[in-house]
Amino acid sequence: MSKDAEQSPAEIEGRIFVVRGKRAMLDSDLAKLYGVETRVLNQAVRRNRDRYPGDFLNELTNQELRRSRSQSVILNVGRGSNAKYLPLAITEHGAIMAATVLNSPRAVQMTVFVVRAFVKMRESLLVNAVLAREITALKSRVDTLDAETRKQFDQVFEAILGLSGPVRGRQ
Repeated sequence: MSKDAEQSPAEIEGRIFVVRGKRAMLDSDLAKLYGVETRVLNQAVRRNRDRYPGDFLNELTNQELRRSRSQSVILNVGRGSNAKYLPLAITEHGAIMAATVLNSPRAVQMTVFVVRAFVKMRESLLVNAVLAREITALKSRVDTLDAETRKQFDQVFEAILGLSGPVRGRQ
């Protein structure tokens, strides 16, 4: 089994980013996980386009692509080294559908890991949202305390908010 097949949901989660309000993966990342070339994945999607409504996948714009990258990309030199087309952002449902149209044992196996990564990320976002609401409610009660105590609580709140920052992965 290759290195990609041994990845945990947490490692796969690092490849998930938010685009147009949906969590998604780039077609190239999903293709690597499924053990196929990106062009093979994209060809399978094109041949089965009726299985991919707009909430399953989107072609990224140049601006979305730049935001999804964690660092600037330097183009490779040489014919055929760079992509001609903007990548696809494939959502959780699109990733599951991709496994069915690729119909390979590796794709089916990796779908389990991809789904678990999306679920873990969703749970993390919910926990962070609940924590943020509770902190906001507590902070409004602290406002009734004296200035020195409020200052101490503000420092604690800032530290907590710093720890509960953005979820891992590209955003």
